[in-house]
Amino acid sequence: MSVYTVIKAQPKPKPEVGEEGGPAVTMPGANGVDVVTFGCRLNAYESEAMRARAAADGLSDAVVFNTCAVTNEAVRQARQAIRKARRERPDARIIVTGCAAQIDPAAFAAMPEVDLVLGNAEKAAPGALVETTTRVRVNDIMSVKETAGHLIDGLKDRARAYVEVQNGCDHRCTFCIIPYGRGNSRSAPAGEVVEQVRKLAAEGYREVVLTGVDVTSWGADLPGEPTLGQLVGRILRMVPDLPRLRLSSIDAAEIDPDLLKLFAEEPRLMPYLHLSLQAGDDLILKRMKRRHNRTDALNLVASVRAVRPDVAFGADLIAGFPTESEEAFENTVRLVEEAGLAFLHVFPYSARPGTPAARMPPVKGPVIKDRAKRLREAGQRGLERHLAAQVGRVLPGLVERDGLARAEDFTEIAFTGEAPAGEIVAFRVTGHDGARVIAERAA
Repeated sequence: MSVYTVIKAQPKPKPEVGEEGGPAVTMPGANGVDVVTFGCRLNAYESEAMRARAAADGLSDAVVFNTCAVTNEAVRQARQAIRKARRERPDARIIVTGCAAQIDPAAFAAMPEVDLVLGNAEKAAPGALVETTTRVRVNDIMSVKETAGHLIDGLKDRARAYVEVQNGCDHRCTFCIIPYGRGNSRSAPAGEVVEQVRKLAAEGYREVVLTGVDVTSWGADLPGEPTLGQLVGRILRMVPDLPRLRLSSIDAAEIDPDLLKLFAEEPRLMPYLHLSLQAGDDLILKRMKRRHNRTDALNLVASVRAVRPDVAFGADLIAGFPTESEEAFENTVRLVEEAGLAFLHVFPYSARPGTPAARMPPVKGPVIKDRAKRLREAGQRGLERHLAAQVGRVLPGLVERDGLARAEDFTEIAFTGEAPAGEIVAFRVTGHDGARVIAERAA
């Protein structure tokens, strides 16, 4: 059975989980069970599944660490947090799971503080968190053929819902260890996705976000190899009561014709794309083993913008990849302006043992730090250009909490007055503060 995760998003902290420097997030649960999440949004959604599973299985007095392996720093922080938890809660059961535990279970099993190590395929299975006979349960993630075996429901106090339609990745970028933590790409069947979105719309959710590790690859492993555009089109046709459908991060290598047509014709498909770009220099992209070059990225942006002029773009970018020259770095900086990127996630390069990039000639640490700073500054300039262009407009915003909403193009709206969370409200933009637009409710 292929199922998927659903969770309503929390208001964005600063910095956000999934961004460089993003903090660990602790979610208290029932019976003294805390779930501590590192890394990406997908981990955050799956942590909710584990919290629900812990309650269903009667787990008590425990701390569950859902780890990230994207950088060495993420792994170091997880180990540090585990030691701290043992000092603060000497009698609690310490459980470690997530990508870092999947990739290197022995390292966590060797920690005297840890009672149980679970792999990504096992972490939300019935009874897994209360297992006492086996201290390490980590199977071969490459043998997993199904999407995550869990579903989150309820959580009525959040503004939007996320549906995990895909997990894993078939690509082998030279800097990335995540396929070895998540396994190969697996897609949830379209019918099951549509039914879940229909249920969420019936419950009153005004926005659903399709998410996964490599969402663009959805359908490649299903009969007939349907495309992401076909899935999106089916959802919009069969769930007419859903006001807003959004995509999470997608690969910059391509956008299928059906999806491009939907951006042109379907206003309920939100005009925002977050692109996995990583660099703006062709040689560095080749050494990263990315499937696109600089021209491909610019053409993708131009093609979407041609049919949907109000679209906004964000991107993941790495600063200081091995062998990156100053000229190559400047090509990435220029891409921010040329592509009109408004929302950046900047990652200083961090070598992951076992990846090809870790064996390439490195860029010096201070240079990486400086380039990351300069890239963030370029991102800030791009954001401010985008925000300035919104002044004077009336934007429909999905209210996330008191005083904060999210526009269709992902722009944060800080507003005065009252508006109920989960509702879509019209706001008139009067200015911006460099991070979000300032608005008032439109008459």
